[in-house]
Amino acid sequence: MPKGKPKLKGLVINRDWCKGCGICVHFCPKHVLELDDQDKACAVRPEDCICCRMCEMRCPDLALTIETMPEEERS
Repeated sequence: MPKGKPKLKGLVINRDWCKGCGICVHFCPKHVLELDDQDKACAVRPEDCICCRMCEMRCPDLALTIETMPEEERS
């Protein structure tokens, strides 16, 4: 049986580790992330996240974690 597309459970941003470089913002294909007024990454459109993990892979400070729902909970 083919696997379904990943569905976002949570996008965790460790603000203490984020240095505001904007790499995650640049690489997000759906423009989910932006830098806030403190130059920290924040998820402004989490409902648009496709769980590609580009932000997680590209963050030099490991400040982002994409959590996906287990396959049985996806609809």
